[in-house]
Amino acid sequence: MNTAIYPGTFDPITFGHIDVIKKSLNVFDKLIVATTDNINKNYHFSIEDRLSIINNSLFKDLKFNKKKIEVVSFDDLTIDLCKKYKANTIIRGLRAVSDFEYEFQLAGMNKKLNSKIETMFLMSDVENQIISSKFVKEIASLGGNIDRFVTRSTVKMLQNKIL
Repeated sequence: MNTAIYPGTFDPITFGHIDVIKKSLNVFDKLIVATTDNINKNYHFSIEDRLSIINNSLFKDLKFNKKKIEVVSFDDLTIDLCKKYKANTIIRGLRAVSDFEYEFQLAGMNKKLNSKIETMFLMSDVENQIISSKFVKEIASLGGNIDRFVTRSTVKMLQNKIL
């Protein structure tokens, strides 16, 4: 089975992330969507809430196939997660040129840590490239409509968190 890892904070998962997931499923038999508590980030949602949001978005709202996607949390190196799930590819989403430098360096470091692991960069469709979790949270906190950026269950979770 051809498995890939799609790591991220997903705080919260957006249609941009989901677009990358859809594209990954066209290439891989199985996708591990993995969220982490990176110590360098300040999260809006707890790891438990993010796992719930991801699962609800993918399986409840969008009816993705649970046999093709597994949602997990992790707190170690992504290459270690690859080893655990026997994945030889890390998926990374790109929105803009500004993402590329960081992602390029990250891919290079992962390659140095394990030369058997490849990184595949995927871009979401044009209409989803501007979406970021940061902007979604900001729009929601100011009472704006975020229906075009996240799934229905994510809208509810954000509204409950803000109120």
